[in-house]
Amino acid sequence: MTNENSKSSDEVLKNSSFREQAGPLLSDLLYPSESDESIEPVTCYLKQTDPLTVSQIKDWLMLPPSIYVEEQPEADFWEPVTTEQDWYGDEEKARTASFQKLKETVESTLTVRQVFRVGESEMDVYLLGRQSDGERAGIKTKIIQT
Repeated sequence: MTNENSKSSDEVLKNSSFREQAGPLLSDLLYPSESDESIEPVTCYLKQTDPLTVSQIKDWLMLPPSIYVEEQPEADFWEPVTTEQDWYGDEEKARTASFQKLKETVESTLTVRQVFRVGESEMDVYLLGRQSDGERAGIKTKIIQT
């Protein structure tokens, strides 16, 4: 029994790797859309080496078949928040810099990254990838588009 508890503790520490690195970058960081939304770290139990499918995401989130889920290019997730515009003031420039740090952390700690949008006008967005220990982790936010 002690072995099992020790193993579980090790697994928790490995799973917290991405969370520990990304967590401090997520405080007070809002993903802009029609409603600025917080970003939170997530983990996913799906461990296969192949990329995830829309069907697997629906199973993981326990969604009914009627809920729309689509995969989108990762660049589409980052482009609106990591591209600095000429008209940006200090606040927008600081937000862009924070997102660039988050992107660097995601790219350095997660491989086989994928972005899934869940819903139609109010969408949950998941950016998931594989950590070095094989566990899946990432970030989640909400985007509202009417």
